[in-house]
Amino acid sequence: MTAAVVFDLDGVLLESEQVWNEAKEALVRERGGRWSDRAPRDMMGMSSPEWSRYVRDDLGVDLDPEQISADVVARLERIYRERLPWIEGAREAVERLAARWPLGLASSSNREIIDLFLELSGLAGLFAVTVSSEEVERGKPAPDVYLDAARRLGVRPEDCTAVEDSENGIRAAKAAGMRVIALPNSAWPPDAEALALADAVIESLEELTPERVGA
Repeated sequence: MTAAVVFDLDGVLLESEQVWNEAKEALVRERGGRWSDRAPRDMMGMSSPEWSRYVRDDLGVDLDPEQISADVVARLERIYRERLPWIEGAREAVERLAARWPLGLASSSNREIIDLFLELSGLAGLFAVTVSSEEVERGKPAPDVYLDAARRLGVRPEDCTAVEDSENGIRAAKAAGMRVIALPNSAWPPDAEALALADAVIESLEELTPERVGA
């Protein structure tokens, strides 16, 4: 039985994966690095310490990882303050489920970006806990961020339902022992093997109802 729901942020509530990748690509090209077509998928789900090291070591940006992360976050903040890139139905889905269960947010975004989202969206009061993967040992597909969200919620992981869009996110939530509802990312869809791990697959957030979650 579901006792809490844990949302991913990027790709589930915000159409932001492309925004992140554009910010990272701009930095790489400005600093004379080597952007590759596989970089977005490689970095999907990584925590900020992980992807900033990847940008330095694999993409050739001659900056400290902390500087890389801060630069990309600053670019994201400017974009978000102009307009949050909502996924259609996201606000309504959060409000529907918050009326029945405590909610968590388990995201690979930096803490600053999570807090900015909560501030700009006005949804801070609906999330009982929020966790950034930079606050745990390992990013997705490791289960750490989901296990910490469940711990902070005071709920067993197996009594949580996670909502995820990506291959690494699905694997992370499933490895934590959670039930997983997948909303496949349209730009970088999860592979068939990862998608098969999901307990349910939806095509839009309109389908994310208390009835569907509680089934």
